[in-house]
Amino acid sequence: MDRIDHQILSIIHENARITVSEMSRKIAMSQPAVTERLRRLEEQGVIAGYRAVLSPSKLGKHTTAFVLFKTNNCKEFEAFGEASPEIVDLYRTSGEYNYLLKVVTATGETLEAFLERCHAFGFSSTHVVLSTRFEDKSLVADGDGSN
Repeated sequence: MDRIDHQILSIIHENARITVSEMSRKIAMSQPAVTERLRRLEEQGVIAGYRAVLSPSKLGKHTTAFVLFKTNNCKEFEAFGEASPEIVDLYRTSGEYNYLLKVVTATGETLEAFLERCHAFGFSSTHVVLSTRFEDKSLVADGDGSN
């Protein structure tokens, strides 16, 4: 990947709905050249997909927490996780806890009810988010290719 690929990735990370013509103008390349680079990045799996970023608060979800979870039955817990809409990210981790969950709920009370359901599978340590400074930071630094 070169500097132009990094610029393309930075631009689509910021706005995945940008048109190829607009992107072409931003990086001073022809539309066919940009289209070909996008196709190649998709084929290589560097671009894994495009998606909308939803606002949890606009959807009535005002409480976010990170939950460290320890269980002796990983398969059952993972099945529970897949079926639980409150869990938006589920990571298998090393260390004392097996999992790290990002949980989004409407209120503190709905978070508490969710944690009660989790306790059938093991125990947890919960960290409620007070505010978010940034998230989903770009993996490409400033589009200039330097990391």
